[in-house]
Amino acid sequence: MKLTSETFAHEGPIPKRCAFAEQDTEQHIHLAENRSPQLSWSEVPPSAKSLVLICTDPDVPSSMEDFNQEGRTIPAALPRVDFIHWVMVDAPAAEGSIAEGDCSDGITPGGKHNLTGPSGSRQGINDYTGFFADDEDMRGDYFGYEGPCPPWNDEIIHHYHFLLYAIDLDRCPVESAFTAAEVLAAIEGHVLAEAELVGTYSLNPDVS
Repeated sequence: MKLTSETFAHEGPIPKRCAFAEQDTEQHIHLAENRSPQLSWSEVPPSAKSLVLICTDPDVPSSMEDFNQEGRTIPAALPRVDFIHWVMVDAPAAEGSIAEGDCSDGITPGGKHNLTGPSGSRQGINDYTGFFADDEDMRGDYFGYEGPCPPWNDEIIHHYHFLLYAIDLDRCPVESAFTAAEVLAAIEGHVLAEAELVGTYSLNPDVS
């Protein structure tokens, strides 16, 4: 199975139009267009019944102590954790694609709802849901794709892993505001094939 994108090359930079934030010379960052990238997949196993897509940034700092702090940096040696940017289930098990901006175009405080995507597909919540939980203006359930917004003082570039799974289930057994963790638990033992596409992004001008 293959997963490709017209928006960015494998292991290449994700364009700022597909990020949640971009560099700003005066304020460090400002909000960006937040468009979901174009994706295409092919060579799906004939026995597959549906597809699952998850995008993860495994380079998120495990401590927020120095997060976006003036005069400080987040050291490269700091342990890192996963942050989910996108989870989608029930896409048709056939060659297909998602147009750029189809699952996100702009930033909606409180999260987007009624998103489009491949026929029959469902969007889960990403980790901006938890990130904004204590923000009165932004809190809510963030469905679909939300783009990169790594700390502007991080010493490392972040990697965004788009993983596509072909599974032997017609419908992924998750409901409502489901998470990537719930999806991965539900498809365990049902994955027939997988494909990966990796993009990079940084808001630190000394890194990117």
